[in-house]
Amino acid sequence: MSELRVWAPAAGSVEVVVPPRRHAMERAERGWWRAELPDAGPGTDYLFAIDGGEPRPDPRSPWQPDGVHGPSRLVDHGSFGWDERGWSGVPHQSLVIYELHVGTFTPQGTFAGVASRLDHLVDLGVNAIELCPVNAFSGRWGWGYDGVDLFSPHPAYGSPDDLKALVDRCHAAGIAVILDVVYNHLGPSGNYLADFGPYFTDAYATPWGSAVNLDGPGSFEVRRFIVDNALMWLEDYRFDGLRLDAIHAMYDRSAIHILEQLAAEVDALQARLGRTKFLIAESDLNDPRVVTERSAGGFGIDAQWNDDFHHSLHALLTGERAGYYADFGRVADLAKALRSAFVYDGRFSRFRDRTHGKAPSGLPGHRFLAYLQNHDQVGNRARGERSSHLMSPARLKLGAALVLTAPFVPMLFMGEEWGATTPFLYFTSHPERELERAVSAGRRREFAAFGWDPAEIPDPQDPATFAASKLDWDEPRRPPHDELLAWHRDLIALRRAEPSLNRYEPSDVQVTYDEDDRSLVMRRAGVVVACNLGRRPVTVPVPLRAAPLLSSGDVDLRRGRARLGPDAVLICRR
Repeated sequence: MSELRVWAPAAGSVEVVVPPRRHAMERAERGWWRAELPDAGPGTDYLFAIDGGEPRPDPRSPWQPDGVHGPSRLVDHGSFGWDERGWSGVPHQSLVIYELHVGTFTPQGTFAGVASRLDHLVDLGVNAIELCPVNAFSGRWGWGYDGVDLFSPHPAYGSPDDLKALVDRCHAAGIAVILDVVYNHLGPSGNYLADFGPYFTDAYATPWGSAVNLDGPGSFEVRRFIVDNALMWLEDYRFDGLRLDAIHAMYDRSAIHILEQLAAEVDALQARLGRTKFLIAESDLNDPRVVTERSAGGFGIDAQWNDDFHHSLHALLTGERAGYYADFGRVADLAKALRSAFVYDGRFSRFRDRTHGKAPSGLPGHRFLAYLQNHDQVGNRARGERSSHLMSPARLKLGAALVLTAPFVPMLFMGEEWGATTPFLYFTSHPERELERAVSAGRRREFAAFGWDPAEIPDPQDPATFAASKLDWDEPRRPPHDELLAWHRDLIALRRAEPSLNRYEPSDVQVTYDEDDRSLVMRRAGVVVACNLGRRPVTVPVPLRAAPLLSSGDVDLRRGRARLGPDAVLICRR
């Protein structure tokens, strides 16, 4: 026997539909409805009908095997045979993260496909993977950021047990697993939440439509929906952490912000399970409250992506100044990012035409993530160009060295480690023709605003756009990709072996630079990183008895001085 429940506070009647039969549900507390079905159990398909209307999938559906418009299916999360060999998790400050998109990481585009490449990740040295969203969304392929069934894995990737098997195999290999979740909006196709209750509000607007109702009437259960979803991924699927997409679009004026509530409940879950669990936010606010402890008035999120570091590094290595890169481009910006995370900490932003941010004073570096690229910074370009399309191999090595020696938690994007030449484009597969046309037209308008020719933008709905974005696994074995892969392996091994690179106190980081020479020297306790970001040789001071650890390019070290050729980098022990 199974009890089915659904929240539908304004409904006059609710039925659970187990085709071809309908069963009346009883009204319960606070807008909930319930029904006990003697013959229902794992594998049973069902829908809900509100006031005799068209049956809809369960808002908390655990499995949508036939897609977002099909029936929900019951799942027994306790039946999976976990074999984690004593896994207890990895503290987030010890992570080297590898972000990947399940559909394009391997030819199979499945959870099993990801598992088949774990040997590569172990050999690379990363100890965490971050999956782009895997909850169910419209069509067979897409980025996943327009999901609608938040509790159900995307059926094209595999079943709930397939996802658990991937997590289990990662843990056996010593790799933590982070899931990207989207709570600021839902996708347009298959989004039936409004049929059930006040999940959305017109009080705020987001770039993707109506905002999620986090502080209006009925918001208690909407907040519960989000928090319960997060706890489910962390407990039932045993994910180690969650990456929270675009929290700046989660509008909440409650006395206890939804992020603070979520962080508190994740902490309680961690204590109950005896396993490390953490939250990482994507935030455009440069607001230190996001990663400040709750006891000090913050939200208590463990870490956040740091776009200021990315923008500083990208602008220097590529010379790009369009869009938000207009605010960057000086060596001083990168130096400030390395010292204090935020470049815009109350400083005037030309791109925003206002002052932006606040200094994260006293916050340790492990509260921030550093990266040269990620799915957004690649995929939101018109042609999906990676850093390997925009930089020379020497500059890719220089960028990798700064990411993996920075006083932050480092993150790589899939294929970055060998300089993949395949793009990562924006792709969708909406079956609705009207939505298909709207998405394609909207993408062209968006890119035209950045000065890109709309005629050159691949159609997101064209299957070839998706196919072109799949990694080519023959590349890592060929030059020059094999050399770049070896460089990343060496850098990660150095980071994990060198205690100085795992210290995160701001007082341990000293940075000097020369704007004219485009040189930068970072000192971190026992390690020095010297870089030439310019086009001509430079000479920089290093410790008199500096012992080389790694170097790339033309480097000559002698008597407390290092001569660096263009794009060269030297990492040495003090």
